[in-house]
Amino acid sequence: MQSSGRSELTADRAVDLLHHGCAIVGLDSAGARLLRLGSNAVFRLAAPVVVRISRYGADEDRIRRSVGVANWLKYERFPAVRALDVDQPISIDGHLMTFWEAVSDDGEQYASVREVAEVLARLHSLTPPDDLKLPRLSPFESADQRIGQSIWLSHDDRSFLLDKLSELRQRYSELVFVLDEGVIHGDASIGNVLRDYEGQPVLIDLDGFAIGPREWDLALTAIYCDSFGWHSHEDYQTFVDVYGFDIMRWPGYPTIRKVREFLMVTWILQKADESEQVAAEVGKRIAALRTGASRKDWQPY
Repeated sequence: MQSSGRSELTADRAVDLLHHGCAIVGLDSAGARLLRLGSNAVFRLAAPVVVRISRYGADEDRIRRSVGVANWLKYERFPAVRALDVDQPISIDGHLMTFWEAVSDDGEQYASVREVAEVLARLHSLTPPDDLKLPRLSPFESADQRIGQSIWLSHDDRSFLLDKLSELRQRYSELVFVLDEGVIHGDASIGNVLRDYEGQPVLIDLDGFAIGPREWDLALTAIYCDSFGWHSHEDYQTFVDVYGFDIMRWPGYPTIRKVREFLMVTWILQKADESEQVAAEVGKRIAALRTGASRKDWQPY
């Protein structure tokens, strides 16, 4: 089912917003390239600038905080993307726009799994300032909304996902974490650690920073190996050796794996009406949740 409302973040709508937003801050949007369209539309300008445009109704405090996180990490000399020195975010018709220094010129080159572990270990050693006001991790905060607002879901699938959400909330609340809580990235995968101009790893996508269990950040690398086969077992062992903790040996791992897989389904659900290919992927993932089928054929997005 399709929706044509102005609040939908289609590629064409994102381009219109980009031109408007760049004009406000004095940037030239001519020749901009759309890098990806997910929770945000992400553009690379002809200048070494990346622009992120949120979906309609995004949390302004969360996005404003990501700029604050970038400034804190710059002060710490931590290898993370830097926010452009402009008044941001700006709001256009319910969409929020932020501006960032480009990490490199030659496209997005992912860091190695070893480098992801090094970056996370260093991040987890930091203590954020009190005035940054990082929230506590709320793993399911967007799931209700994504399921409830979807016009693509059938009644049966919606009921199934809401029931599964209730079950996983309960199971997550019963977890006993073993690592100390502290600052976490929130979406710490290889896709959010890129190589910069000098080939060094740089952390990007700072929207999900929070205070919470470090296991949350370690889970994705394990799942990318264990559930999806996107990392080799040798790469995962390197990750464990460098970071110093094997989350797969933690008794809570099966639960956190189920939670993160479920959230991957609700994340892609918001894109289900964008193309037949994405809709088929969503259907496949929901069927796998129902039946326990292999996740090896899930496509990365």
